[in-house]
Order: sequence, then C-alpha cells, then structure tokens
Amino acid sequence: MSPIATIVVLIAMDAEAQPLIASLNLEEQKDCFMTRRAPMKCYGGVAARGARVFVVTNGTCAKHNVCNVGTVGAAIAAYDALVTLNPDVVVNAGTAGGFAKRGGAVGDVYLASTFRNFDRRIPIPRYDAYGVGEYEAIKTPNLQRELKCKIGVVCTGNSLDATETCRAALDAHEASVKEMEAAAIAHVAHLFGVPFIAVKTITDIVDGPVATQEEFLANLGTAATALKDVVPKIIDFVAGKELNEL
Repeated sequence: MSPIATIVVLIAMDAEAQPLIASLNLEEQKDCFMTRRAPMKCYGGVAARGARVFVVTNGTCAKHNVCNVGTVGAAIAAYDALVTLNPDVVVNAGTAGGFAKRGGAVGDVYLASTFRNFDRRIPIPRYDAYGVGEYEAIKTPNLQRELKCKIGVVCTGNSLDATETCRAALDAHEASVKEMEAAAIAHVAHLFGVPFIAVKTITDIVDGPVATQEEFLANLGTAATALKDVVPKIIDFVAGKELNEL
C-alpha cells in the first residue's frame, strides 16, 4: 500500500468551489482533460507532504448558462478526472439538505458513511438494488475524530426540492443528507476501484418550514466558506498517509 500522493476534489458548482480554490492558491489547469471540449474546470497545486491536489468543477452548461449540477454532470466530471488525473483518493465536497428529525441544522458538516440514490426506482429483480446503487464510503475513523463532524447516509437525486414521494424514499433510506452528486461519483469511483470520501455542508432543511430553493440560496455563501475551512483539513490529513491510516 502506497502513500496517498494525488487527491482529486470534485465540486459541482463554481460558487461552492471558488473560496476553496483561492484559499489553496490553486492555478487553473488548461486542457488537462481527456475530452478537450469537456465543460469541466480543473485547478491544481501542491498540498501537504508534496501531494498533488486538484479541484475539479462540473463547469457550465453552454445551452442554459448555469452550472452542470446533478448526477450526469457529476459522473462525467468524475470519469474524466479519474482517467486524466489518476488520483489515489477522490473527495466530493458540496452543499446539501439536512433533516431536523435526524438532528441536522444549517451549517452542519457531514462525512458520508453510505451513498444511495433515492429516486432511481427499477422494480425488477437485481435492478432494484442497482437502482439504489448503494456504496460504502471508505472507513476513515481517524479523519472523523480529527474533523469532529457528523456522520450520516448521503442520498442523491436529481431534484433540488423534495416531493412527498421523495420524502418517503429519503426516510426509507435513513438519509441524513440529501444532495445531487455523491452517489453518481461513488458509482464511478467503484468502477475505477478508487477510494471515495464525501463531505457536505448543510444549506437547507428538507423537513423544515422554509422552501428549499430560498434557504439554499440564502445560505450558499456561508456553506462555501465552511467548505473552504473543512476541505483543506481533509487534504492535509489525507496527504502522504496510507489508506489504513485514515
């Protein structure tokens, strides 16, 4: 087992990533992706103990001029980053919804224990489990103690809001976190056999009284600042260590 020398951090939205990119003094890496017309952006630099660190965002949809949020953009970015940058570990960082009924509050930081899709329903034997697509995050007991953050199940879907059907599925999956990328990245990381960690900051409360989109927009800046604080701690802790030391 070799020390971790290359770390890729995947973040969907530029607004989520920019405070972190600035704090790490990363420089944009032009034409680094396998697909030259790919929309993703990549920023790179050197982390603790000489490890390389890259922050990759999903880029902008040319048709709608918004960030490529959701599972498709996340999977494309993850695939190309894994092929091009050959990381030893992948970290997905971003914003998410939390649940008051499970002790969540705006501003909380969660490390993922498990990833599940809550809106992929394929009621055919074996495809039903494939639809949920459950993957476990790598075990990081020492990192968890270092960060002193919450741990929970991260559930992924392609909608920012949540219908009653979504809420029932999220409850069935015991979700602590609802977001739009992590399970897709977990699937790609599994295909490549690359260890995967996810950290999420809570911008809105799914079972709270405020509309999701209003609360998300109101707290996006604060959450991005929280990511700027917590992700460097993860990078510094992970860099140069072996997986069994995490």
